[in-house]
Amino acid sequence: MSTRLPGAKYKKVFDRGRSVKGRLLVAWRLSQPDADRMAGVVVSKKTFHDAVDRNRAKRLMREAYRLLVKEGVAPLESEWVFIARRAIIEKRCADVMEEMKWVFSRDVSRRR
Repeated sequence: MSTRLPGAKYKKVFDRGRSVKGRLLVAWRLSQPDADRMAGVVVSKKTFHDAVDRNRAKRLMREAYRLLVKEGVAPLESEWVFIARRAIIEKRCADVMEEMKWVFSRDVSRRR
């Protein structure tokens, strides 16, 4: 099963979802009973001028999310859109995973 969010669902996540801001990324989450555990990534040309940096940011976020799904840490029944911040370029995949775990825990605590 793929963890990539189809392009048609981005707008739905932005319109109905909630955001959590971190140091490395901004995460938008849409929780629904019928939602799959999927994520999409957004990397702005305005923030990342070089294509190499944009591609690295996308790879880091996709791989970190994939590993968290594999570990079972990513929440069920939720769709995510991650927006990269400039600070992500200097980080490693483990750092991005820690940030995503923090975002997951922050989002769960806000829902209570």
